[in-house]
Amino acid sequence: MGYSVSTTSSFSHFFSVPPPPRTYTIKNDATIPFLSLSSMPLPRLSLRRRVPQDAPFQLASETTRRASSTTRNVKAEASLPDPPSSSSNTKRVVLVSALTIALAVANRVLYKLALVPMKNHPFFLAQFTTFGYVIIYFSILFARYRSGIVTDEMIGLPKSRFVAIGALEALGVASGMAAAAMLPGPAIPILSQTFLVWQLSFSVLLLGRTYTFNQISGCILVAIGVAAAVTSGSDSGQMLSGVESMWPVLMIASSAFQAGASIIKEFVFVDAEARLKEKSLDIFVVNSFGSGFQALFILLFLPFLSNLRGIPFAQLPSYLKDGAGCFLNIGADTSGCNGAPLLPLLYIGTNLFFNMSLLSVVKISSAIVASLIVMLSVPISIYILSLPLPYLEAGATLSPFFLFGSTVLLLGLILYSMPQPAKDGSEIS
Repeated sequence: MGYSVSTTSSFSHFFSVPPPPRTYTIKNDATIPFLSLSSMPLPRLSLRRRVPQDAPFQLASETTRRASSTTRNVKAEASLPDPPSSSSNTKRVVLVSALTIALAVANRVLYKLALVPMKNHPFFLAQFTTFGYVIIYFSILFARYRSGIVTDEMIGLPKSRFVAIGALEALGVASGMAAAAMLPGPAIPILSQTFLVWQLSFSVLLLGRTYTFNQISGCILVAIGVAAAVTSGSDSGQMLSGVESMWPVLMIASSAFQAGASIIKEFVFVDAEARLKEKSLDIFVVNSFGSGFQALFILLFLPFLSNLRGIPFAQLPSYLKDGAGCFLNIGADTSGCNGAPLLPLLYIGTNLFFNMSLLSVVKISSAIVASLIVMLSVPISIYILSLPLPYLEAGATLSPFFLFGSTVLLLGLILYSMPQPAKDGSEIS
């Protein structure tokens, strides 16, 4: 499937995709059903991709544009049955999505547990995972390349997209950390829910997707539900009083950076379908190069990030040394590091598998569906953290706002996944 850029935006060169030798044109008034999560016991998530006439990526190739008038004018009305493997593909989406939800919940819970021994060194834990994953991902990528799973064509994909992914994710971390230091706690999760709104906008602008009113409304309800569940009845009436307007704006910008990175990841997989033809892009190519460039930009931002955490850059080596001693639970000054290294290692391992599983959802479905899955894990994680857990204080009682927010979230997921009426026939040229 080839794509050609028909927009004048600044992204046209960046997202240009050379057409393959032979493709076929599907009229834009046809509705193309994609994979859905309709068989999940949890709220069903489905997505219909439509290609409007003015989309920046149109399903047309140079070969079909040069076709003779006799063949170009031949039209046939045909019903498009589901492909033979649609059932197995749907099961795959359901299984990967269910696994991702479980890993997302475990990731949030174990992160809270990992911060028990690392409560004085969270910045070390963040940098250790960022740079550690680069080594792990590239090691796996090298092994898969040697075994023939990853090909030269996959490695040769344009690196400009991965540079953009790394830069956007690093900017998201830097701006989010700066804003979080100046905002009250309840405001952070509320403002972070703009991530889904940004994703929808970028998906329309960059990928040419169209969404129904039900899908847009469902996404907004999900964001509202998560915000209500996380705040759990906090006094939010005056939460931003006395706070400069630049800090909420910066937190919203942080969500925009991260949402843009997720949409570019999805485009990389769409692009690979045209470039690699019958081969499927290995997720470790995206994970490795994306994480590598993110670590590079984080390294450039390190003086700024350390100062945001209250660590003068000159004292950063000493801080990292103390953090490594606490992480390994060795050395003279390891008081308060009980639970290390088990809890931090459990979190790092779970987070690693969660990142791979989440990218698999983006590959086989979309970035929007992946975000909805992650949002579904938020109230589940809050409920589990309210229970008595090892190394944590006694469980807390959840307020009615938590139940209200969780209900709104589920309603949003149901609204998003409501099946849309499909056309009886499709015009093919």
